[in-house]
Amino acid sequence: MSTTKHIIDEFCLFCFFKSFAGSQLNAQLEGWLSQAQSTIRPARAIIAPHAGYTYCGACAAHAYKQVDPSITRRVFILGPSHHVPLSRCALTPADIYRTPLYDLRIDQKVNADLLKTGLFEKMSLQTDEDEHSIEMHLPYTAKAMESHKDELSIVPVLVGALSESKELEYGKLLSKYLADPSNLFIISSDFCHWGQRFRYTYYDESQGEIYRSIEHLDKMGMSIIEQLDPMSFTNYLKKYRNTICGRHPIGVLLNAVAELRKTGLEMNFSFLNYAQSSQCRNWQDSSVSYAAGALIVH
Repeated sequence: MSTTKHIIDEFCLFCFFKSFAGSQLNAQLEGWLSQAQSTIRPARAIIAPHAGYTYCGACAAHAYKQVDPSITRRVFILGPSHHVPLSRCALTPADIYRTPLYDLRIDQKVNADLLKTGLFEKMSLQTDEDEHSIEMHLPYTAKAMESHKDELSIVPVLVGALSESKELEYGKLLSKYLADPSNLFIISSDFCHWGQRFRYTYYDESQGEIYRSIEHLDKMGMSIIEQLDPMSFTNYLKKYRNTICGRHPIGVLLNAVAELRKTGLEMNFSFLNYAQSSQCRNWQDSSVSYAAGALIVH
């Protein structure tokens, strides 16, 4: 019997999917995508947010617009673990992910190959269903790939709180998949979580109001990511402690890129959009930042 993961009543999903039928969700995604430009297509990897679509759907569209379904056959989705302590990476036990658009098939061969390395574990179905960092990318993946949906498989990877050496190890391992033009990597990450409820209130008064300080901090990190240097990104995080929840998936991607660059492959990463859930102006405010960008292999 196949194991199926269903869309569940996760906080950020419940409000959205409960109130919209698949056709309405499809129209919403189409609307956001129509407002974005395909400026650096085809992407080999994208960074996109995983909050409720009301907050970040428009931002995420700028990344998904760079996906070319005519060449993409397999999509890796790397999302951070929010609910369970995890020191390495984990794979789904499911065979199929259901979305309001259509079902997404898990690539069982790649899953088996990754498990054989001994570096991955299988998450429980409950952990899989509870984790929104991967789940929020499923409808957008389905929408971006709908013209070739029958040829598509996905590889969801839950990324734990990896050490620098582990980010390097996983980056090297996944670099061979990143080298394949038929693969797309989706790196799931929001950016700064600012406010007392997030226990992070860094504020550089020279930037003006709080929300401008947050933007400056985020864009400093985004600029470093665009340099594709994993060590520089690690040093940035150590210095500013920016609450980028997908820092470890980003670190894995940067290390995979660094490995491929040794072979002479030329790549560049560009951020295309940035947004905040609200503009913080006092210490009682809070916000989450979102960024969308894409990696191109030349």
